[in-house]
Amino acid sequence: MLSSSRKPANTIENLICTAERIATGEWRSIVVTCRTGRREQLEPDVTQPTLVETALPNLDVVRLAGRLGAEIRNVRLSGDLPDATITAINQLLLKHKVIFFRDQGHLDDGEQERFAVRLGNLVPHPTVGATKGTSSILELDSNRGGGRADQWHTDVTFVDAYPKFSVLRGVVIPEFGGDTIWSNTAAAYEHLPATLKRLAEELWAVHSNAYDYAAVRSRATEADRKHFEEVFTGTIYETEHPVVRVHPETGERTLVLGNFVQRFVGHSKADGQKLLELFQSHITSPENTVRWRWQAGDVAIWDNRATQHYAVNDYGDQHRIVRRATVDGDVPVSVDGRRSVTRTKATKPTAVKAA
Repeated sequence: MLSSSRKPANTIENLICTAERIATGEWRSIVVTCRTGRREQLEPDVTQPTLVETALPNLDVVRLAGRLGAEIRNVRLSGDLPDATITAINQLLLKHKVIFFRDQGHLDDGEQERFAVRLGNLVPHPTVGATKGTSSILELDSNRGGGRADQWHTDVTFVDAYPKFSVLRGVVIPEFGGDTIWSNTAAAYEHLPATLKRLAEELWAVHSNAYDYAAVRSRATEADRKHFEEVFTGTIYETEHPVVRVHPETGERTLVLGNFVQRFVGHSKADGQKLLELFQSHITSPENTVRWRWQAGDVAIWDNRATQHYAVNDYGDQHRIVRRATVDGDVPVSVDGRRSVTRTKATKPTAVKAA
C-alpha cells in the first residue's frame, strides 16, 4: 500500500504512464507522473503487506548470498499460476537477479515455455535456433557440441536486443560438479570507484559471436569446434553496446561485458583487453557471486540484463543436460541516452562453414 504526503489531484487509477521504481533494491518508493505533469513520490505503508509478501510469504524466499540469489520455496511453476504470483516472481527476480526453484520435475519443454511466456515473449537463439516443436528451448547437452558454457558471459550480447530473462531447467545432472555461478553486474558497477564508473560510462564495446575459439576453449572437443564453426557462427554478428546500460525496469546501471566482447570502440586491441580484464575482475569477484548446486528438476531464472554466469566444467565424462527458455529483451540504452546498434549481420559462406 502506498501513501503520499500530498493528496494527488487525480486518483492513482488516473495517474498517467510513468511509474518508475527508485532503484533502492528494497522497492521503498515509487515516483509517478500525474496527468498534470506533477511528479510525486509515494511512500509505502509499511503496516500493509506488499504484493510480493501476499503472493509469496517471506518464509518462502531464502537469500543465498549477499549481493544476489534467492531460493523460492513452495511454488509449483506452470503456465497457470495466478497473475499475482507471476508479478511477485518478476519483482523478486529484479531484486535478487537470479532465483531458484527446487522440485520442478513435473515440467517438460512445453510447460516450461508456458510458464516462461508469462514473463514475456519467447525468442529462439539467433544462430542455434530452438528445439523442434518449441518456440525458444535451447538444449545444452554435455555430450554434444556446444554443451558446456564455461566462460563468463551474458547470454547473446552479440545482438542488440539480447534476452531479458532466461529460464533454465536441470534435466540430467552429474553426481558431482556441474554447478553454475552467477554474478551481479549492477552491484559490480555500484561498487566501482568513482573514477572507474566515469570511465566505464564513456566506453562502448563491440560484441561478436565470432572470436578465437581455440584460444578461449583449449579443452574443446572436435564436436565443440564443429558446432562453433558450422552452427554458432553460421551467421556472424557484431554489435556495439555501451559498457554501462540503464536497466529499463529498476533504473540501475549495469555493466555489459563478458566473453563476447572483442574490442572497445576507439581503443587498440591490447588496451581493450586490459580494460576488459579490469572490469571483469570486479564483476566476477567472489563477493559478487552466487553458486548453485544443481539437482534434476531445478529451475533457475535470471535477469540477463543485470548478470553474467559461468557453467563450471568440472564433471568430466558425466552427462549433463539443461534446457533454456529465453524471454525477448530490449535494446540497451547508455547513461547519455544512446542505443546499442548491430553493425554486422552476415551469413557465413557454405564453403567456410564446411572448412
